[in-house]
Amino acid sequence: MEALFIGHAYIDITFLADTLPTGDEKTIAEDYAVAFGGNATTAAFCAAKLGLKCDLLCQQADDWLARMFLDMASRYGISVHGRKVAESSLSFIMPSDGKRAIVRCRDAEFLHPYPALNLAGIRGLHVDGHMADAAIHYARECRERGVLTSLDGGSARAETDELLTAIDVAVVSERMCEQMQLNPLSMLDYLRARGVTVGAVTLGERGLVWYEGTGGEARTMPARNVPAGEVVDTSGAGDVFHGAYFWSALERPELGWADHFDFARSASAYAVQHLGNEASLPSLDDVTAMRARLPEAEAA
Repeated sequence: MEALFIGHAYIDITFLADTLPTGDEKTIAEDYAVAFGGNATTAAFCAAKLGLKCDLLCQQADDWLARMFLDMASRYGISVHGRKVAESSLSFIMPSDGKRAIVRCRDAEFLHPYPALNLAGIRGLHVDGHMADAAIHYARECRERGVLTSLDGGSARAETDELLTAIDVAVVSERMCEQMQLNPLSMLDYLRARGVTVGAVTLGERGLVWYEGTGGEARTMPARNVPAGEVVDTSGAGDVFHGAYFWSALERPELGWADHFDFARSASAYAVQHLGNEASLPSLDDVTAMRARLPEAEAA
């Protein structure tokens, strides 16, 4: 095992339409995409596309959607370790004007304990806070082994505080700041206090604020400026950001976090120009092209 990702897996159905019908109305979508979804799940697919050998611990049902998901994972060389649930999870996503409306159907009622995994050879762990018991267990085990641990803090959860004590790199959302009633700089202070070595708050098209090292001051990094007319679907772009910095940190450890985050923002810039998570995954050449073509956005 080279890299382990722990999170909730979905099948995402993403569609472009002018309006959502109500009552007895019908409408025709302009386009659609069917792909894998979920925070750590999409990050795993992104890292695998970039060349990392990835394992994924997620919930797993015994139905045709689960078999579809396993086929997707197999095509990217991802080994899936399933934790039994009754039915697969679905997301219906409607992007519009740089935002996205989402309806989720989720089964997180686990029928068995999380599986025991052999971590021999592991170099990195990335979790999104779902399946908290497994995330905390493996984060602690990886911390003891000196293995890089990373958290996608998309939202605050009951176990977040405990989980952070075993996390090296925490990149959290504005939503999590709002839930915890902290501004981005206060959130960075909170992450430092929990022992997080590299902390960041992502701000969407406004980039991110971050620090590196226990005494590092807060720094800002603008997003890359994707023209508004080229933005197709922003859902999943944050997950690509996580998968990209995680790949960069493991494959280019000689670089600093300014470089890892620059790589990630360029991967995200590619992602927002495509519909659905699979089409949004960049190759190394795609990231290079974004760096060359897109300037930094101006500060707000």
